[in-house]
Amino acid sequence: MTHELKTGGDRGYLRIATEEAFATREQIDAYLRMVRDGTADKGMVSLWGFYATSPSERAMLIMDRLLDLDQRRLADMDSTGIDVAILSLTSPGVQPLLDAEEAKGMVRRANDYLAERCEAHPTRFVGMTSIAPQDPEWSAAEIKRGADLGFKGVMVNSHTQGEYLDEEKFDPIFRALAETGQPLYIHPQTPPDSMIDPMLEAGLDGAIFGFGVETGMHLLRLITIGIFDKYPDLQIIVGHMGEALPYWLYRLDYMHQAGVRAKRYERMKPLKKTIQGYMQSNVCVTTSGMAWEPAIKFAQNVLGEDRVMYAMDYPYEYVADEVRAHDLLDVSDETKKKLMQTNAERVFNLK
Repeated sequence: MTHELKTGGDRGYLRIATEEAFATREQIDAYLRMVRDGTADKGMVSLWGFYATSPSERAMLIMDRLLDLDQRRLADMDSTGIDVAILSLTSPGVQPLLDAEEAKGMVRRANDYLAERCEAHPTRFVGMTSIAPQDPEWSAAEIKRGADLGFKGVMVNSHTQGEYLDEEKFDPIFRALAETGQPLYIHPQTPPDSMIDPMLEAGLDGAIFGFGVETGMHLLRLITIGIFDKYPDLQIIVGHMGEALPYWLYRLDYMHQAGVRAKRYERMKPLKKTIQGYMQSNVCVTTSGMAWEPAIKFAQNVLGEDRVMYAMDYPYEYVADEVRAHDLLDVSDETKKKLMQTNAERVFNLK
């Protein structure tokens, strides 16, 4: 251990963790029902068939921590020096539910519960609104209600039963984001059945690889369809060091521009900026699950210091030494404060 982890800013900054998950018992029970009755997709069977039923120490600890939004979570935050947790309903939210009315009722109750817990611990918890994209107009109204509840962003767990937010029918969600001025966080879930098989057979469908591949593709679909030309003030957040996109930016831009010139794809139209340009003005990435100095510094270099924020990824990756790794980054004090505190305050309008 290199140093004790304390809250309160003893190292010159507060630690704001920006991708921290919780669950409701109703949500987990719905997942288990879907696994049992055969309505779950392959990814849910793989992911929640493990976490919600396994007697392994990892699965049981994660389940206990997901379901706690009170003293245990606060104790875990205190012991790792986390001052503020920005909380969202764990992936895949209610998006796999086939009955839209069930999904809407469940997510509304989850949002109400989160608002209650944030009110109980106002200096420690900040909430993000979860939605049911199965009904885009209802989701738009829930985004506005969430803003009234005091939530500071909106969480979506990538695809909704194989559909992506670049489809026109989801535009009400973006209109609501524009009207409330809130950022959208695109969190991974397992790939849809249409793309999961080669990953599933190799054990690569979840956080090890499939999450990042699928979510990075989702963000690229939105960028290349022109979402930021339509909504120039929109801010989108992705975790896990940008789901690998910062590393690919040179090639993404080269091949995208070549595709536009060649008119190879009907949907690939000229944009006002390059992909890197949008990543530098409209996208933020978090360090969730990626407490690795080379990757963090690379993202700061290619996206800008204002575009990278700290996240722990609690409870899926709860490692005290990963907090210390951020504290010990070889960057300036100003850059470190942006990473750990002030970028999150700006993006989530916490001041």
